[in-house]
Amino acid sequence: MARKHIVVVGAGPGGLAAAMLLVSQGYRVTVFEKQPYVGGRTSSFQLDDYTFDLGPTFLSMPHILEELFEAAGKKLKDYLSLEEIDPMYELRFSDIIFSPSRNSHETRKKIEEIFPGNGEGYERFMKQSDKKLNALMPMLQNRHSSLFDYFRLRTLRALPQLSLGRSLYDVLGDYFTDEKLKLAFTFQSKYLGMSPWDCPGAFSILSYMEHKYGVFHPIGGLNQIPKAMTKVIHEYGGEVVTGVGIKKLIYKDKAITGVELEDGDKIHCDEVIINADFAHAMNHLVDDELLKSYSKQQLKKKDYSCSTFMMYLGVNKEFQLPHHTIVFSDDYKKNVEEITKTKVISDHPSIYIQNACVTDPTLAPGGKSALYILAPVPNNTSLIDWESQKSEFRQLVLEQIETRTEFKDLQANIKEERMITPFNWEKDIFVYEGATFNLSHRLRQMMYFRPHNKFQELKNCWLVGGGTHPGSGLPTIFESARITANSILQENKIVPVNPIFEQSKRMRGAQ
Repeated sequence: MARKHIVVVGAGPGGLAAAMLLVSQGYRVTVFEKQPYVGGRTSSFQLDDYTFDLGPTFLSMPHILEELFEAAGKKLKDYLSLEEIDPMYELRFSDIIFSPSRNSHETRKKIEEIFPGNGEGYERFMKQSDKKLNALMPMLQNRHSSLFDYFRLRTLRALPQLSLGRSLYDVLGDYFTDEKLKLAFTFQSKYLGMSPWDCPGAFSILSYMEHKYGVFHPIGGLNQIPKAMTKVIHEYGGEVVTGVGIKKLIYKDKAITGVELEDGDKIHCDEVIINADFAHAMNHLVDDELLKSYSKQQLKKKDYSCSTFMMYLGVNKEFQLPHHTIVFSDDYKKNVEEITKTKVISDHPSIYIQNACVTDPTLAPGGKSALYILAPVPNNTSLIDWESQKSEFRQLVLEQIETRTEFKDLQANIKEERMITPFNWEKDIFVYEGATFNLSHRLRQMMYFRPHNKFQELKNCWLVGGGTHPGSGLPTIFESARITANSILQENKIVPVNPIFEQSKRMRGAQ
């Protein structure tokens, strides 16, 4: 019998993970990527002798990645070298610096020194968040294709842990009395592009996952993850074709039968997995009249995450400073409201700085640094003219870094530079409204109410990535790939070679 042919649209980490899993099970898999490189937002680029990750720079819960490779019959360690970052990051407020560690005893000691009386709350947070994560993971690792899923036992068990009606900031108030300490455990909501005052309380598991499982850096950058997956796909005989975009999906009676490439060639396939930015894909790959919940008009009504202002600097100076530094705005709540509600450019932005060369000298020549700088900003629904505003905002960010951190003489030592604004995210990298973290993660856009892994509007069509269940962030994107690949196997009555395909064994054993 001929092998079924699966086409994957987009070579981001979710699409490549799904392709890797399916090609290892005998499917014929072809991945088409519009850009000349793999990885999507998890790709890399060079500025002279400096190497930069384009997007994500944090890797947590690496066991999920290990399990995906194991499910594909491979060992992650044969493809990637991971370095743990400890302390995980330096959090800088106007008057204090807090550098938490995965070592809970060490972190409790630091909390008592800086935030007296909050050590006990930290212990309670870790114990109760462990229970919360174990209850929520079955919801995050399974499809939600019917409203009846909410009556499944796994969902009923998870309901008490969802903190319904409470924000992430509210939930952290159960454990911490100090305002800055609360913020130190809420900044992870930026991975969802949301305000901690709006982000659902269930997402307190984000900071817990970092404190429990640590923060890691693959040597060469996170871009090495999609490159490793591409290598596995090739080893199994699959194809990853770069520099070739998909013009549209080909279908009959709302059932996909193939894809048309931008050069006009038509490729027959049995199934399509869409890994492109979800809203962008719906606007460009599918005829609008075929879509019900995700027509252009409906997509405009959805809530989207914030965007990011990016600076990548090749610097003629070596900084022996932390790998990850986060500088909080003096009025963090106002800053967040400017990003997500009033949607204006802040005069006092919060700033993230990655100084990866302190861990990974492969990224810059000796005695120099490759600095990655990110400031959360409004998405393009703000109508901000970034082409006229970017130079002034760049200067503001650099001045705040030199004033608030130990990255001194930074401007005088910049040799290479690239900026990416929300305008560039949308125009050049095909991210709808420049919303870097995709659809927002409000409860009305989660689980059943998020685009389904098996796309309900078209037959033979599947989704992976941050725009589908369970959401954005690398661990959840990897889970989306596992859900989708496993669902395709189930529908074709194929028993996976490795049972880890079904669910994280580490999480399964904890339940």
